[in-house]
Amino acid sequence: MQQAIQKAFDISVVICAYSEERWHDLLAAVESIIQQTLPPGEIILVIDHNPGLLKQVREHIPGVVVVENMDARGLSGARNSGIAVAKNQIIAFLDDDAVATPGWLAVINEEFADPQVLGIGGPVMPLWLDKSPAWLPKEFYWVVGCTYRGMPESTQAVRNPIGANMAFRREVFETVGGFRSGIGRVGTWPVGCEETELCIRARQHWPGRVFLYQLEAIVLHRIPSDRTRWHYFCSRCYAEGLSKVIVARYVGIKDALASEYTYTIQALPRGVIHSLKDALLYHDLIGFARAGAIVVGLVVTATGYLTGSVLLWMMKFKDIVVDRFSHRDSKSAVTGKAQ
Repeated sequence: MQQAIQKAFDISVVICAYSEERWHDLLAAVESIIQQTLPPGEIILVIDHNPGLLKQVREHIPGVVVVENMDARGLSGARNSGIAVAKNQIIAFLDDDAVATPGWLAVINEEFADPQVLGIGGPVMPLWLDKSPAWLPKEFYWVVGCTYRGMPESTQAVRNPIGANMAFRREVFETVGGFRSGIGRVGTWPVGCEETELCIRARQHWPGRVFLYQLEAIVLHRIPSDRTRWHYFCSRCYAEGLSKVIVARYVGIKDALASEYTYTIQALPRGVIHSLKDALLYHDLIGFARAGAIVVGLVVTATGYLTGSVLLWMMKFKDIVVDRFSHRDSKSAVTGKAQ
């Protein structure tokens, strides 16, 4: 038992925050880490370009390390700022609107005993602040940052964990770098995939090592009512498509979309059938809405991906044209002749 407690003290927990509006959520997140059955070595709060919140945290939350995001504004920069000051060999991340179950760190600590494990994630369960939206299919719970139907139902290797619940060995950041700027949430803009890109980059470097999805490493994620609306659903799906284009740009289309391909051809058709059965056999007429939401969500996400792909192609084409004309102008200057 003493050995397990000592290992737990080798974990730094990073929580990033950007808004005073989530003050009580932040307090709950910190308290959930303080109440862990195996305590962390340190709790690091990173404040993302908000001097007022920084002052408030320093005055009212004792016993934690408080730092500013010294990188670009956004979740990627904030997480990197936390990594920069973390002292321990395991670095865990919890969202400021999530709470960890009491055994979260104990489970993470145990799984890192395997040297082949690069990182660990676990279920992110929704904690609806309003009623659960009956029209939202579980296949699209990723829209609200939670575990969705189609994810593993047992502990196993995965491509990447969900950002609200993940932990990494320090060697990942020391070897392949941190979370890439230009990917990930900035304020309330619902983009993401920074953890996806990082994990793919790490797996490309260490093909024989894994990221593990541990069913017992559970956190609860608060979902406000504004994230249960149709507009948010569509904007989040569209942003996901755009984000996947950026990920594919850095790590290649095959690795960037491998999990999405399986999800699209297996989980989504099953979800449509399941929802239609609910409507036709069990008279749950909202099942028609869930089936429609799956189709619309797929179409909107694909539209975001196609739009991002076209924009990226246009940028590359513009760079090629500018480079070509710059080369011609340089040649003309050297030869003294018009081309």
